[in-house]
Formats: sequence, structure tokens, C-alpha cells
Amino acid sequence: MDAAQRFDLNTTVHQAHIASQKLALLPHPKRNELLRCLAQILQDRQDDLLEANTIDLEVSRDLAIPSLVLNWLKLAPERLQTLGLMLNHLATTTDPLAMTAFPQSTFMVALGYAKLQPRGVIAFIYEAFPDLALLLAGMCWKTGNALLLKGGAETKHSNQVVIELLHAALAAADLPLTCVQCIPCDRNISISDLVARDLPIDLVVPYGRPSLVQQVVQQSTVPTLQSAMGNCYLFWSDSGSTDLTRSMIINSHQGSPDAVNAIEKVLLTPNIKQSRLTLLWSTLKEKGFELRGDATLAAEFPELILATKEEWQQPYLQKIVAFRVVDDLADALNWINRHSSHHADCLVTDSYQDSQQFIQGVRSSQVFINTSPQFLRQSSGPGGSLAIGMSSAKSLSPGVISLETLMTSKQIIQTP
Repeated sequence: MDAAQRFDLNTTVHQAHIASQKLALLPHPKRNELLRCLAQILQDRQDDLLEANTIDLEVSRDLAIPSLVLNWLKLAPERLQTLGLMLNHLATTTDPLAMTAFPQSTFMVALGYAKLQPRGVIAFIYEAFPDLALLLAGMCWKTGNALLLKGGAETKHSNQVVIELLHAALAAADLPLTCVQCIPCDRNISISDLVARDLPIDLVVPYGRPSLVQQVVQQSTVPTLQSAMGNCYLFWSDSGSTDLTRSMIINSHQGSPDAVNAIEKVLLTPNIKQSRLTLLWSTLKEKGFELRGDATLAAEFPELILATKEEWQQPYLQKIVAFRVVDDLADALNWINRHSSHHADCLVTDSYQDSQQFIQGVRSSQVFINTSPQFLRQSSGPGGSLAIGMSSAKSLSPGVISLETLMTSKQIIQTP
């Protein structure tokens, strides 16, 4: 009987819960050593992972998996080398569990402060992105969390090697392999089996197309970090630069392999001159973008395809941008707050007053004023932080999904 046949979900999750308690007490130097070990194992076994990934790609093409998912799935030596650099970088950063905050609370003569701690067991439910499973595992180790991986059938062979790499690093550090476990995709274990039962899972992170994310969010009884991609809005004010608008749109689509903060919708007022529009559209078409518009614009400009009503609140996840005419900034804010994905929305303007009104009025996790929202897994600079994506969840760590997202805090009250 093989491992997949012996798999029991209840046992697996409870083993992860026990392992998380050991990880939470692991000294920071040991956690860093574990990350460096994983980076080295990844380098040593890169060819094994690429070979397994090639099999997944061939099978997925035969099954007519969408090209978008194939792009997410396809690994390359450069992509794995970047991942290795990120893991090594993570091993050089300060201990996130050593961070404290000092809130205003005092109790008689006692003092209060907050100490960060691991969440416990994190479940990652995803399609494609085998390298992202490795990165999140590294982030979980850095923050003392155990991890459950539930990938899609399209990553079956890649994920098998991924879990082998993770277990090799854990074995080398004399840690239980149950710190990271993979839920076999060839077993009849549904999403609801994982997230809608009374299991010791502390956080669920879904990642992939909106249909997958929404399915997890709707079924989960566990705190769920709703990740988001695309459907980011930009309001191009009358005073905003055409060149800046163009560069922000193009740059936002250059995230690879997933342009998380891609600007896919642009709102503008009737005051924008036709010459500015045609200049922008000409450049975007040269860059391979498909252009769409609302009924007003599509009727006036034949180069625009008419956007349907549903499109305004759905991501394209492709190089497509739709344009819509609004009355003014207030109208734009109303439209964005009703239809965007609420994780990264933008404004181009020369007006300080407009920028402040936009900042106050837009209900988004991140707001970009006259700067590109392009998403990078590692922010620039030697001390740049790591992130796996963006969240639009208002009640649970909105914004960048980073190390801090994988932790919670406890209040400590003691006498001086």
C-alpha cells in the first residue's frame, strides 16, 4: 500500500499541529540554517524539478489547461535561481518572532506589550505555481508555522519533487517531516474536507484564479486570506500625464509569472482630449494589449471592443485594458469601490487635492498615486521584504501577504 492510499486527512492535520509547536520553539539560527539548506537542495536538484515540471506541462497541454495556468506552471532555471536567492535572502533577515509592539494599554502599575508569534498550521490551496509552494514553506519556517500543501492535479509531478526537497531539508535539520505535508491530488479530498471541518488549521491561503479563491472563501470555516489578482483600476484625471498613465499600465503588467497588480481598467472624464486617448491606445496596441471600452467609447472609437457589464468587476489576467468614461473623481471612486478587486487601485493626477480625495475615498488595500503598482515577490533593496501575493481581505491582514501576515500576536502584561 503506497503513501497516497494510506493518507488520512485527520491524522495529517493533527500531525502538522504537533509539528507547529516544535517549529515555534526552534531558535532563529536553526530556522535560518533550514532555509539555507533548502536553497542548496533546490540548487542540487533543480534538474529533477524541471524534469517533473516538463511532464506536468505535457499532461496539462493534453488536458487543454488554459494558457494562463500553463504560464504559472512552467518553471525555468532562472525562475528557480531567483527562488534560491529569495530563500537565502530570507535567511539573512531579522527574526520576525522577536518583534514586539507597545500598545497604549497599562494595568495599574503593570506594563503591556504585544509579542508576535506563529499562527500555527497554515493551509495553502493553489493551482500551478510549484515554486510558490517552496517560497511559502520557507516563509512558514521563518515564522515558525507548519504548512499543508494542496495543489492542483496540473502540478502533480512537480509537487512530488517539491515535497521531496522540503522533506530533505527537514531531515537534514533533524526536524519532523510533518512540518510540511502535501495532500495528494489523486485522493478524493475536496476543498471543503480541508477547510470546513473541525481541524486544527489556523489560516487558509488560496491562490490562483478567482473561481478557486472564491470557492475556498465561501466554503471555509477557518480564517481565510483572500488573495487577489488583476482587475486593478486607474483613474486618469484631467491633469494627469499621458506618458505616466501609459508607463503605469505597461509596467503593472510586467509582473512574472503572475501580474498581481495589473491595471486592467481605466476610468477617465469626457475632458480628456481625443488626441491623448489615441496616443495612449496606439502605444498599448504596439505593446500587444487588447483594448476595450464602454458603450460610449466603443461607439466613437472602432479600435475598442465593447466591454460587457460583467467585465468591469472581473479580472482578465491577460494583456487587456478596458476604458470607461465617468463624470468626475467622485463618480470614479463610486465605480471603483463597487467593481474593483480592492487590492491595488491607482490615480494619475497633478492635483494634490484630488490625490487626497482619492486616498480618503477609495476602499483598497493599497493605493498608488502617480506610481506603478507593479508587484514583485521581493521588494527592491538589500533589505527588501518577501511576499507571495496581495490580499483584499478587510478583516484579516489586507495588502501584501508577507511574513507579518503569517503571524499573530499575544498581549503580555507584567510589572516593570
